[in-house]
Amino acid sequence: MPRVDELLDVLLAGGRRSDRLTHVEHLPARTGTQGDWPAWADPALVAGYRSMGVERPWLHQVEAADAAWSGKHTVLATSTGSGKSLAFWLPALTGVRSDRAGQIFNPGRIESARDRGSVLYLSPTKALAADQLNAVSGLLRASGARDVQVDTCDGDTPFAARKWIQDHADVVLTNPDYLHFSLLANHARWARFLRSLRYVIVDEGHAFRGVFGAHVSLVLRRLQRLAVHYAPAGPPGTGPGTGTGPGGRLGPTFVVASATTADPAASAARLIGVGPDEVVAVTEDFSPAGRKTFVLWEPPELPPVPGSAGFTRLAGRAAVAALTDDPWSVGPAGSGGSGLDELGLVDDADPVDTGGPGGPRPRRSATAEAADLLADLTVHGARTLAFTRSRRGAESVASTTADHLRAVDPALGRAVAAYRGGYLPEERRALEGAVRSGAIRALATTNALELGVDISGLDAVLIIGWPGTRVSLWQQAGRAGRAGADGLVAFIAREDPLDTYLVHNPAAIFAAPIEATVFDPTNPYVLTGHLCAAAAELPLRVEDLPLFGGDGARVLLDQLTERGTLRRRSSGWYWTHHQPAAGFTNIRGDGGTPVSVVESATGRLLGTVDGSSADGSVHAGAVYVHQGESFVVESYDLVGSVALVTRKDVGYGTWSRDITSIAVIEEKQRADWGAPPEGETRSPVEWGLGTVEVSSQVVSFQRRRMPAQEILGTEALDLPVRTLRTAAVWWTVSAEVLEAAGVQADAVPGALHAAEHASIGLLPLLATCDRWDLGGVSTDVHIDTERATVFVYDALAGGAGFAERGFHLAEQWLRATREAIARCACTDGCPGCVQSPKCGNGNHPLDKAAAVRVLDALLAHAPSS
Repeated sequence: MPRVDELLDVLLAGGRRSDRLTHVEHLPARTGTQGDWPAWADPALVAGYRSMGVERPWLHQVEAADAAWSGKHTVLATSTGSGKSLAFWLPALTGVRSDRAGQIFNPGRIESARDRGSVLYLSPTKALAADQLNAVSGLLRASGARDVQVDTCDGDTPFAARKWIQDHADVVLTNPDYLHFSLLANHARWARFLRSLRYVIVDEGHAFRGVFGAHVSLVLRRLQRLAVHYAPAGPPGTGPGTGTGPGGRLGPTFVVASATTADPAASAARLIGVGPDEVVAVTEDFSPAGRKTFVLWEPPELPPVPGSAGFTRLAGRAAVAALTDDPWSVGPAGSGGSGLDELGLVDDADPVDTGGPGGPRPRRSATAEAADLLADLTVHGARTLAFTRSRRGAESVASTTADHLRAVDPALGRAVAAYRGGYLPEERRALEGAVRSGAIRALATTNALELGVDISGLDAVLIIGWPGTRVSLWQQAGRAGRAGADGLVAFIAREDPLDTYLVHNPAAIFAAPIEATVFDPTNPYVLTGHLCAAAAELPLRVEDLPLFGGDGARVLLDQLTERGTLRRRSSGWYWTHHQPAAGFTNIRGDGGTPVSVVESATGRLLGTVDGSSADGSVHAGAVYVHQGESFVVESYDLVGSVALVTRKDVGYGTWSRDITSIAVIEEKQRADWGAPPEGETRSPVEWGLGTVEVSSQVVSFQRRRMPAQEILGTEALDLPVRTLRTAAVWWTVSAEVLEAAGVQADAVPGALHAAEHASIGLLPLLATCDRWDLGGVSTDVHIDTERATVFVYDALAGGAGFAERGFHLAEQWLRATREAIARCACTDGCPGCVQSPKCGNGNHPLDKAAAVRVLDALLAHAPSS
């Protein structure tokens, strides 16, 4: 295994790349502290762990296992590779085996031999559930405990297998989607399992944030309600994994395993629907950790193109109306589009124009830079993971790295691969096994390998672009040097304001606290569907309402009753339709039904595209890239959500054009900065928080020859207007303030647009979100505010709390935005400060200097000033 200092020298190429290194952070090693096996632990399981090399558990494992065994809801929030799974499997499996033997639970609780205790394991992905199945099966084999039936059950499980699992399984591993759409909706078939449910294990709990976290929280509350409904009444504390639910009925104990987050007890309590004082939080990590060397890396500027006055990259998808930064118009990274990132031209996003003579040249893409570094590390014997922002990015890094390696040794080209969603399960399992065995030494992956799949023994990790949160950053970094070994981590900045800010401000990474997990289960856009689903499962009763938000839930139930969706009776609220209510709620987001991309000649499913980005990426005539092959969309069925494509090698890419507008529906909160001038009624600067409606429509697309980017033609499209009602924060500024700041009327659009871009790039520092969770609109005069206005909105229906966070930290947010723009060394604005990788207007107009003057003027009126 190469030493870390040797690997760092490989990155620096003997000093030739030293100008790219902006910071080195040395994280010290940590010794481990062990505890004794609990007296209650099943001896066979303890023997099984010992045979697998776990002679004694770490102290945090013992503390969490003891809490769970005693029936207390527990959250274990420690670092990657700290052995969280032992802490939940030891009490859960001990409980199942003791229950079956009749050693612990009172006979009144067990109605028959089939009513032995059961365990439900929940993870964000199928891959993680499959990984845990292998781990638990291995433990049971090593323990000789063949009396415990364990299996996964999800949408891929055949009906006959599901029936066997419903009747016989002690431990079921699944995901929130299956729990929502199938298990809860068909709870009568799962009565045996729910009646004896002792533990609910929620793995990677930090992944349940934003709107998705709100959905999962409500799914878990519905699960708890059904488990309590089926459980027989009995005295509390009659055995491990039992607590007291409503009406004195016994309910399951929840165990949440999470990465290190801020206030894990509060997050876990909100997730499962109990008070923070009802959750035991175990946060001190007693596992050993090796020394980590963490470097921040900025790719170099590209040389100018000969014969060109400047270096120009093609413009991104351009809107023809409002100045927008809209995730709908561009789509999340990797959602489809041109596929230029596979050529190493862009960083998983639409490229941008960097300006003319005298302006800064664009930097080399982080994707191309990472491929070079990954190849060098592999040649020198390192085993490395490279985390990318998208599926396409993973394919691009892997293929480019393989090309580099084949030039050195043809055999080395086979030692690198990509890992991403969309692969068949058997392909993913084979890749995971190949990494563990060392057959694959370099793996380019999406965040699919961030979430707990057991990949250990790695020397280095490359993180290509900010992953969205510090939680994710440290989860990815934790893959390097697992099991107490030293490791190297490199964060490679993309051309993005946030990435650039971070590599030049290391304290924002290493000195800043870990984010809290932010989600709001009372969001009416989320809660409404789950109230319907709960009523369809069992009539909702008044005593159930505290579990779903209390008075707010009652208001929504009354509205649903008035619309005829639910029917109110003295015994509760009833679902009035024949269709399953769960089918009306997409817990992965409200971006619409995913569009299937199907090869017309063979019927082969190539993949899916998010409904929110499908109009711009799989419209008729669009070029769709899959595993390095190009396809042209023949037809796009809006009703059936299917795009038929034909394999075709074309020399062009496609870019869609859209128009976007925003309307204020309701202002819920307001803040005034500065006193109104004499004779005026409005403050110089106003902040608003409320409900807005964003309307977007894809109206045309261009074909551009590659790589010269010559425009070959433009075609109109007839696609519907898409609307999103969500939460937004906005600020307005008077014409007098702008004039005093030296921002003339013709410069206002560029100044506001630049400030909007930078503020969207910096809000993730204050809120648990990624910039793809946000959208923005700027205008010199908005019809609702009657002033120059910048909007930043949550790109999810109903909002997710990000805009609200920006409103309450307005001054801190604007100061960070101003600093990021002003400190950038460019002259006229660049991707490192005011250009956005997802701008709907091709990053035009932008006025960096005027943006700084506007922000200075705003901050001069801030409360602290």
